[in-house]
Amino acid sequence: MLLCDTRTAVTVKLTRIYTKLGDAGETHLGDMSRVSKLDTRVEAYGTVDELNANVGFAILAQGMPAKFVEWLRRVQNDLLDLGADLCVPPPKDEKAEQRERLRITPEYVQWLEQALDEVNETLPRLRSFVIPGGTDASARLHLCRTVCRRAERRALAVQDANPEVLRYLNRLSDMLFVLARAAGEGPKAGAEPLWQPGAHESGERA
Repeated sequence: MLLCDTRTAVTVKLTRIYTKLGDAGETHLGDMSRVSKLDTRVEAYGTVDELNANVGFAILAQGMPAKFVEWLRRVQNDLLDLGADLCVPPPKDEKAEQRERLRITPEYVQWLEQALDEVNETLPRLRSFVIPGGTDASARLHLCRTVCRRAERRALAVQDANPEVLRYLNRLSDMLFVLARAAGEGPKAGAEPLWQPGAHESGERA
């Protein structure tokens, strides 16, 4: 269950896992308004939830560097913050907004950029697109990257989404790509699997 209505200094408590309120295909947003589960906002934070689950799967990969594990755990917590941001629409009347809402700020993106730059500086320049795979850790991170791109597209469909949410997801996908390269098999030695356009066009047919 993704908890939407949350603030930075509040302890979240779950009293019941099922409420039966969504049995007819509707759900509550963070402001307690009711919408279809097909609503663009629900699609967006639902995909962010899927991304978070994939990041958790990546953390368990054999050979995942300890520093990457630490970073990815922070990302998981930040993704819950991002989901909380997405599921609370901005108030129609700002004067009527009484509660302080948890929102993604530029500081979230800045941290991603610092981590991304730190790792990218250790990698050779790319000569082509990377073919996902290489190692267990690299393959799982590439999977996270593709889900992150989908989450970004879903968030883009939310007309009044916080712009920092889009920036965060865009930068996170870049970070996941760089981590996948770093966790791959032999990028420094030139063994990184790269796309060779049309490599098999002239091959003999069986």
